[in-house]
Amino acid sequence: MSLVRKHSVTIRGHRTSFSLEQPFYDDLVVIAAQRGLTLSALVADIDENRPREANLSSALRLSVLEWAKRQSDR
Repeated sequence: MSLVRKHSVTIRGHRTSFSLEQPFYDDLVVIAAQRGLTLSALVADIDENRPREANLSSALRLSVLEWAKRQSDR
């Protein structure tokens, strides 16, 4: 069972938080490293490109899911 944990980051000069299960958070860290970004920069990129009706935590999970699918296609 994965408990949801709250994480805080600063993006575009303001603090925000998101809640994710640990496996999603761990994969976000991997994705950021692969892209040569800080975690905050990756979260800012995802936040900037998400539909306004989607909350940040959901957008982060969907980004991890898309990344995982691309990994499995290799």
